Amino acid sequence: MKKVIVVGGGASGMMAAISAARAGADVCILEHNDKLGKKILATGNGRCNFTNRLQEPCCYRSSQKEFPWRVISQFPAEQTISFFEELGICAKDRGGYLYPGSDQASSVMEVLQMEVERLQIQIEYGAQIHSIRKKKERFEVRTHAKVFWPDALILATGSRASSTTGSDGSGYAYAKAFGHTLTPVLPALVALHAKEKFFVSLAGVRIHGKGQIFTDGKKCAEDTGEIQLTKYGISGIPVFQVSRYAAEGIYRKKEVTAVLDVAPDLTEQRLEDLLEVRIKRHPEREVNVFFTGMYPQKFSQTILKLSKIDKKKRCGELNGREITILCRLLKSLRITIVGTNDFDQAQICAGGVRTEEVSSETLESCYVPGLYFAGELLDVDGICGGYNLQWAWSSGAVAGKCAAQYSMERGKKVWSRSVS
Repeated sequence: MKKVIVVGGGASGMMAAISAARAGADVCILEHNDKLGKKILATGNGRCNFTNRLQEPCCYRSSQKEFPWRVISQFPAEQTISFFEELGICAKDRGGYLYPGSDQASSVMEVLQMEVERLQIQIEYGAQIHSIRKKKERFEVRTHAKVFWPDALILATGSRASSTTGSDGSGYAYAKAFGHTLTPVLPALVALHAKEKFFVSLAGVRIHGKGQIFTDGKKCAEDTGEIQLTKYGISGIPVFQVSRYAAEGIYRKKEVTAVLDVAPDLTEQRLEDLLEVRIKRHPEREVNVFFTGMYPQKFSQTILKLSKIDKKKRCGELNGREITILCRLLKSLRITIVGTNDFDQAQICAGGVRTEEVSSETLESCYVPGLYFAGELLDVDGICGGYNLQWAWSSGAVAGKCAAQYSMERGKKVWSRSVS
């Protein structure tokens, strides 16, 4: 029986271990936490949006654009849903977003753990890895307590994001030790910091709008939904969806600008017409209350301040130029982005082990036979909505199955021994 070590017991690591064990391998998970799957508990605000029925290549990002989809296609969402149904998860569908029927992320973690136990997969908790290297035809993995000699090794250590769940980025060093290189590892699905000081007065405001990211004047991405304004900048799902492009632009020292459109369903002309109607209905009102009932007060006061229109002026006294200024602020509020929240506050990372150096068919290293990768360690990240977990399930399933199939004629050797 082939011996497979999986380093990391998160979503991709557990899936890799299960996949390898089902394919007939003798599997051991090395996990430095005291339990498996800690990060799963935090997904979907504790409810675990474990996949999404809408699957398209554009839902996944990588420097090698076609790479993620080649892997996803081998274990698509339909197989993920079937896999979890088999384990006991009754999926709850919310517009294509799949959650466990219990609405508890712990359910997903628990059924995975039960399957790990059923398959008699060995788990080494609190495993402090001292070294990993290839010796002749086998790997040597040294922990504080044991030495392992697996036939195949799967690195599923996660990224630097959410270190409170145990992600420490250690896998990057292991990959580099085997000759792999990294694309820049940056926070993604993360809030953005703005240069403008007026955000201090906007903390707590939520507003429907479209957010666009420009780097050196070129549009990179956009998304629409509820945008959250904070004392330091912008947050919310639409911001998370485009944040990786802002982070990359800042890393490359480009000028990064966010443009907010808080009337995304209206053209600028239609918005002007709407404002004209509001003026005609109540020309006697002061400009100070012009947007009451249309936008949150904090936000409307900021827009009026930026417009430099006298707040004591009567609405009926607004001229065409002033109305145009208000419309342009509402349709294209420009914000200078100067940073992101740090890795601890990011849901995932962009960047990682270069996918050009890994087979998209097997997730095996192009440099080291028997070395496989799964999950966030690779230069793949998905948008919000269950896509990063789908990447974990797909990459784990492919890496585990292929690691188990990896064959070498070695004869029977010792699986592990304690460190004396």
